[in-house]
Amino acid sequence: MSYITFEKKQLVNLEYSLPIELLRTSREGAYASSTIINCNTRKYHGMLVVPQPALDNGNHVLLSSLDETLIQHNTEFNLSIRKYQGETFAPKGHKYLRDFTTEPIPMHTYVVGGMVFTKEMLFSHKDGRTIIKYTLVDAHSPTIIRFRPFLAFRNIHALSKANYDVDTSYEEIPNGIKLRMYRGYSFLHLQFSKEPEYVHVPDWYYNIEYIREKARGYDYLEDLYVPGYFEMPIAKGESIYLSAGTDPVNPAMLKKLYNNEISRRVPRDSFEHCLLNAAQQFIIRQGKKVEVIAGYPWFGRWGRDTFISLPGLAMVAGELKLAKAAIDNILPEMRGPLFPNKGIGEHAIYNSADTPLWFFWALQQYGIFSGSNDGIWKEYGKKMKTILEGYRTGTYHNIKMHDNGLIFAGEAGIPVTWMDAVVEGKPVTPRIGYAVEINALWYNALMFALDLADEAGDRTFVNAWKPIADAFPEAFLDNFWVESREHLADYTHGDYKDISMRPNQVFATSLPYTPLTEEIRNKVLERIKSELLTPRGLRSLSPKNPLYKGTYTGNQTQRDMAYHQGSVYPWLLGHFVEGYLRIHGKSGLKMVTDLYRGFESVMNEHGVGTISEVYDGDPPHKPGGAISQAWNVAELLRINWLIRTYSKSKK
Repeated sequence: MSYITFEKKQLVNLEYSLPIELLRTSREGAYASSTIINCNTRKYHGMLVVPQPALDNGNHVLLSSLDETLIQHNTEFNLSIRKYQGETFAPKGHKYLRDFTTEPIPMHTYVVGGMVFTKEMLFSHKDGRTIIKYTLVDAHSPTIIRFRPFLAFRNIHALSKANYDVDTSYEEIPNGIKLRMYRGYSFLHLQFSKEPEYVHVPDWYYNIEYIREKARGYDYLEDLYVPGYFEMPIAKGESIYLSAGTDPVNPAMLKKLYNNEISRRVPRDSFEHCLLNAAQQFIIRQGKKVEVIAGYPWFGRWGRDTFISLPGLAMVAGELKLAKAAIDNILPEMRGPLFPNKGIGEHAIYNSADTPLWFFWALQQYGIFSGSNDGIWKEYGKKMKTILEGYRTGTYHNIKMHDNGLIFAGEAGIPVTWMDAVVEGKPVTPRIGYAVEINALWYNALMFALDLADEAGDRTFVNAWKPIADAFPEAFLDNFWVESREHLADYTHGDYKDISMRPNQVFATSLPYTPLTEEIRNKVLERIKSELLTPRGLRSLSPKNPLYKGTYTGNQTQRDMAYHQGSVYPWLLGHFVEGYLRIHGKSGLKMVTDLYRGFESVMNEHGVGTISEVYDGDPPHKPGGAISQAWNVAELLRINWLIRTYSKSKK
C-alpha cells in the first residue's frame, strides 16, 4: 500500500481535494503541478512548465492541462475537471476516481461503468518533459481514448487571453505533432507510443477560473487554446505512453524512458523519504551551474535561502560536491561584500545584510559534514575578508560596523533582514539599527574566520580582528539583553530598544559561536518555547503582541501584514532544536523528536510529500504560501540529522 493515498470519498469532495497539490520537477527547474484531482486552481499550475531563456529566463506554462475521454458505444466519459467562472465545474471527471496513490509515482485510478483505467504521471529528471502512462486495466467493449490539450504559452505570473496572434499551424512528427502559440517560444512536442489520429480544430476555451488566485486577490480568469484532439483505440490490458516536451522523442523508446525514470526515483514510502524526495526538487543544474530554488511554484533562486538550505538539502545526504558547486556558483555575483538576495544578473537585488553572513555558516556546515576545515581558508578566505572588511568600513544600505563592534544596517523604505515584507512601499518590519540575528551571525562569522586564519597562520588577520571579537560578547549583551523579560531585544536604534518577542534571537543560541552564556541561552530558549514554539515551527511574533496576526490569508496586503507578524516558519525550528540540544543533550531528544515527527501529518495536507512556506500562528496552524519551501524541507532534514547525532553522543 502506498504511504500517501487518497480514497474516493476524499477525491470527490472538492472542499477536501482542491486544496491539496502535487509537484514534480526536473533538474533544470522545469516542473508539473496541479491538485490531486488534476483541476488547476492556480495560474502556476500546469502539466509542462519550463524555463524560456530566449524570452525572460522565467518559467512558462506551455501545456496547462490535458483532457482524457474514454469512448464506448458512442458514449463519452470525460475524466478531467476544470472550473469556469461562477460555480461551474465542467467536465466532472473526478466523480469517476476510485483512488489516488503516490508510490512509486502518482497514479489515478478511474472506474467508469465496466472500465477500470489508470493514469500514471512522471516528470523527466533531466529535461522539460512530462510522460504519462495510460492503462485500460479492464473493459468489456471496444474502447477509444481521446486526448485534448489545453495550451497557455505564457509566464507563470501572467494569464492567457484569447487573441488573434496565435500561430494555429502545426507540424506532424512521429506519432504526434509539434506546435507553438507564439514566435520565440520553444516548440511543444506531443507524441504517443502508438500512432494516433489527430484532428486539427483550433478553438479557445474562455473564463477558466483559478480559485487560489481569486482568494489571493489576483486576476484569476484565463482563456486557453485547444488546437485539436488525438484519438486512438485502446485494448484491455494495453498501456499507451504520452510525452509532452520541448524536444522530440523516439516514440518507440517511450516505455523504456518511462521505466528508466521510475528506477531513479527516491520512493515516497516514508516520512524521511518524502523529505529527501522533496529536497532533490530544489537543486537545479543547468550545464555546470548548480542553483537552489527557494520554493515552488513561484520562487526563484534566493541567496539567503541558498546558504541556509544547502546543509539540509545536500550535505546531510553526503552531497558535498553538489553543495560546494552551488556555493561556488553564486560567488562571482558578489557586489562588494554583498551577495544577491534575489534575482540573477541585471535583475539581481542586493538588499540583504544577513546573506553574506549565512555564507560563513554554510561553509562551517561544509566543514562539519566533511569532517575537516582544511582548504576553506585557502579557497574562500579572500571572500571572507572582503565581507568582513566591507562590513567594518561600511557598504550599501548603511551596513556598517560601529565602534562597539556591532553591525548597524538599514535605511528607510528598504528592508535588509529576512523579515522583508513590504506594503504600499513601506516595510512592515523595518528593523533599522542593530538587528539581533545580524549581530549573532556577525560574531559567528568573525570567530569562524579567526579560527581558520589562526590554523592557516594568517597572523595579520588574527591580530587585526581578534580584539574586536574579544570585546563583542560584552557589547552584544549590553545592547540586547532585557533582564526584566529574560530574552533578547529584537533590534535597537539609538535609545530605542524593540523588545517584541520574536524568533530572531534564536540564532544567538544555535550558531557554532555565540556571545551568550549557557544560562542566558537557556532563558532565551524557554521564552521562545513559551510564546513562539508551535507544532509547525516558530511564530514570527508572540501572540501577546498587539500587532500579532494569527492567520495568513486574504489578499496580498493582508497576507504581507501577517507574513512576519505571527505566521509560523518551520525552518526556524532547526535553530531552536540545535540551541535546545546544545544545552539539554540527550534529555532534550524526546521533545525535539516529537516536534520532528509531528510534521509527518502534513505530507498529504497542502503540497503532497513536502513542507509549505508558512503556517498560521493560530491553531490548527493551517498551511499557506508556496506549497514547497526549500529551507523548511532542509531544516527538517537537518533536525533529523541532529537527532541521530545526539542519540549517538554520550551526554
